[in-house]
Amino acid sequence: MNEWVIVGIVAIAVIFGATKLPEIARNLGRSSNEFKKGLKEGAEGEPAKPATPDPITPDPITPDPIKPADPPSTEA
Repeated sequence: MNEWVIVGIVAIAVIFGATKLPEIARNLGRSSNEFKKGLKEGAEGEPAKPATPDPITPDPITPDPIKPADPPSTEA
């Protein structure tokens, strides 16, 4: 697992270059802080609403009227 982390870091360094890495890390830190602030604000605000909507009662299904069977034809 540690090898994959090192390979990922090296790949990012190669792709973005060493000059962009501090900017990327800074932006990740800022976005992490904003995310945490949002979680705190959400926890302090109104209680969370349920993820599922209230159940809706379906309309009663009306059965189709049964048609009488056609009488067999007597033609031969």
